[in-house]
Amino acid sequence: MAGMCTLMAAAWLLAPSVHAQDAGADIVVEEQEGVGGDSGVEEISYLTWAADSLGWFFGLVFLGLSFTLVALFVMNLLTARRENVIPSDLVSGFEQHLEAKQFQEAYDLARGDESFLGQVLTAGLAKASSNGYSQAIEAMQEVGEEENMRLEHRLSYLALIGTLSPMIGLLGTVYGMIDSFKIIANVASGTPDTQELAQGISTALFTTLVGLALAIPALAAYNLLRNRVARLVLEVGIVSEGLMSRFQKKS
Repeated sequence: MAGMCTLMAAAWLLAPSVHAQDAGADIVVEEQEGVGGDSGVEEISYLTWAADSLGWFFGLVFLGLSFTLVALFVMNLLTARRENVIPSDLVSGFEQHLEAKQFQEAYDLARGDESFLGQVLTAGLAKASSNGYSQAIEAMQEVGEEENMRLEHRLSYLALIGTLSPMIGLLGTVYGMIDSFKIIANVASGTPDTQELAQGISTALFTTLVGLALAIPALAAYNLLRNRVARLVLEVGIVSEGLMSRFQKKS
């Protein structure tokens, strides 16, 4: 019993010193954390890091390509709308004029329409009145090929961006790696500056990333719109031949 009381008394006497040591340790830890927090290194944002890594040259090139990609996508998407390629008003109005044997009115209606179908019907009706149905079909096919080439030519710029973007990214990759190895080569002894090495490596990686980020949607949009255009061109041929089929009976 006496021994237990002695131990309790000793623990009571040593408790303030233990708390003081703990408090001192906490103060030391806080001071160390304060020293580490006041190191002067500020964390930069991801966008700032990306902009600094790309630089003004690659930044302007990719910015121009991105705006061009969006503009081309919207323009081709609006052009490939069915109502712009095969207007329903033109189909119904042209058919009504042919039923009423108003060929001049049908020709004027098709000629005044700037759509794909309007151009094809204009060429076909101009040949059908003088040279017959077979010549009309040939004229419509020629105009259809020209209009199809025009649409695909406009679409090809999307494929061009999809091809150029990763190549520009590869150019930035090579440039960044050369810049990093140049820093290593200029160090006679010791270790090179890690921040300067990181700058070159960041340029290499970010140019590759942005190049692929532009190429993937550009190629996807090109293939999707190309399939849509091909389907609309086929539909133009079917509709135009159906409207002009009445001249086949007369020829």
